[in-house]
Amino acid sequence: MAKLVKLHRSTNNRMLAGVMGGIAEYLGWSPTWIRVLFVLVSTLSAAVPGILIYVILWIVMPKASSHSYQ
Repeated sequence: MAKLVKLHRSTNNRMLAGVMGGIAEYLGWSPTWIRVLFVLVSTLSAAVPGILIYVILWIVMPKASSHSYQ
């Protein structure tokens, strides 16, 4: 049976708030690649600033609990 992974802010792969680490854990990707992709999309996008998206995700995403990694 596949393990159900919920979207949360990571406590294992965090640099600031764990947002990109949590997305990486959810997708099963490397946190480094998620961060690089986010920076690239943020710098190339003129419509929505990346820092605003990051802050919104920081507020909306729940922090990982002890049950998140079981």
